[in-house]
Amino acid sequence: MENMYMWLGISHLRPFRYVVLIVFSFGLATVLTGEIWSQTKVVEDFESAIGGKLSSQEISLGWISIFDGQSFYGWRNTGRWQTENGAIVASAKNDTILRTGVQFDDYELRLEFQTDPGTQSSVLIRTSPNPGPEDAYEFEFNSNEEKPKQWHQLRIVANGPDMNSWIDDQPFTNVRDATNRKGYIGLKHTKGAVRIRNIRLLPLNLPPLFNGKDLSGWDDSQKMESEFKVVNRSLQMLGGRGQIETDAQFGDFILLLQARTNADGLNSGLFFRCIPDDVMNGYESQISNVYLETDRTRPNDCGTGGIFRRQDARFVNADDQAWFAKTIVADGATLFVWVNGYLVCDWTDRRKPNDNPRKGRRLKPGTIILQGHDPSTDVSFREIYARELNKRRN
Repeated sequence: MENMYMWLGISHLRPFRYVVLIVFSFGLATVLTGEIWSQTKVVEDFESAIGGKLSSQEISLGWISIFDGQSFYGWRNTGRWQTENGAIVASAKNDTILRTGVQFDDYELRLEFQTDPGTQSSVLIRTSPNPGPEDAYEFEFNSNEEKPKQWHQLRIVANGPDMNSWIDDQPFTNVRDATNRKGYIGLKHTKGAVRIRNIRLLPLNLPPLFNGKDLSGWDDSQKMESEFKVVNRSLQMLGGRGQIETDAQFGDFILLLQARTNADGLNSGLFFRCIPDDVMNGYESQISNVYLETDRTRPNDCGTGGIFRRQDARFVNADDQAWFAKTIVADGATLFVWVNGYLVCDWTDRRKPNDNPRKGRRLKPGTIILQGHDPSTDVSFREIYARELNKRRN
């Protein structure tokens, strides 16, 4: 095993001479194209996009898929990477980097990879957008394998300063370094051919926001029409317009929860970075499982996981009267939302800064609000976890 793969720690990361130029060029192109959602929301086959990757048990535990098997939705592509047969593929002879659109900090990462002999390719952990010396942790697989078509499993756990890895369930590396506790996940390719698939991530170390027993840590002092009660370790909202708000405030954060609409066609939402003690004044992650005809890629009202009035969900991946999982990562101006483990929203707020999120880009921390929408409201929430993301050194 040690002859096939090599770990490069933080002090051994090679500098890249032209990464800055490539990343800047991509960023400029993104700004110029604006929010042309149709270019990024294409789903070739909805069933293929969600099928066969995450089990129901993984979804209930909080696992999310980082690659849909079809496109680079959720990634920032700075090179000649391609998708083919459910995998990310690179074969060009050049240094290219493909990275996630948001940063993560403590997590377990799993993926499968396949290399040809002579390949130099790697996974970057906790990297900046422009990796340089002492700016990322690089797991490099230089393959001399005699059977190049064999798939291998890579598992990396980044937990605080500790980063442990396994290949095919065999312990491989143990690195301890507290320099950077947050960053993007990147794929780098230098030469040869590599195929990477089934990239999934489990966030770690999330404290509960709801204890399953009472409404400690939550404020319903607005005294609107909704009723809030704890039923079978879930927070249930009934009837009328209303809101319940966290005492804690969050800016750049990760949140996991499970929700259920208890009748067909209901509407609710989760607001975040809210102005405290105001009425639902924040970014809204929609809850509405209705879609047009039989096409889940056509949400009727933004769609569960979409950012209401900003970007519709890529597809509706939840059903009424069934528990679904939602994961939100708010990383600066970029907001990602997964529903039942699959990315349905990748949106960057490019409006001018404003403390009021209805009027402009709000990065300032704020509360989280659960919404009672109208007299038909009957929505339940459980397993609510959230915390601020760790800070980067650079």
